[in-house]
Amino acid sequence: MKSAFGFALALLTFAATMQAHAQNLTAAQGRALVAPFYSMLNQPAGKDLKGIAEAAIAPQWRSFGAESNSKGREEFVAQVAGFGKLIPDLAWEIKDVMVDGNRSIVRGEASRTPVGAFCGVPHGGKSFRIMSIDIHTVENGKLVTAYHVEDWAGAIRQLSTR
Repeated sequence: MKSAFGFALALLTFAATMQAHAQNLTAAQGRALVAPFYSMLNQPAGKDLKGIAEAAIAPQWRSFGAESNSKGREEFVAQVAGFGKLIPDLAWEIKDVMVDGNRSIVRGEASRTPVGAFCGVPHGGKSFRIMSIDIHTVENGKLVTAYHVEDWAGAIRQLSTR
């Protein structure tokens, strides 16, 4: 009986160790797993946003911004399509990726020029450049959550200055 218990305990320990190890991403893996997400944000007009999202983002994915509300994958695809109409030259560059277990932390930079009124600021042909911080959680090779903060107030200041 003792040997069966010992074997079962060893097996459970091994399984837990392997699962924990499988959840630890390398920096290269972390960058590769988030790259499709950011490719959606780069000049999104005309891209198969739904296809990219389905390949990289889990169906149950949730995105949490500075507010307490969240959005799902389909809502995010619609939002990115809207960005593509308002900011067709949108560029969202990955500046740094740090990995902690199954999380990829991304310091990014968004920039470009809206073609219409943006957040209440009338169109004036000006561009913006802002920083973003995103924390993506990965499970089974797909993004399952995103926590993010972008400096949209900075974009509004840049677009509204004379």
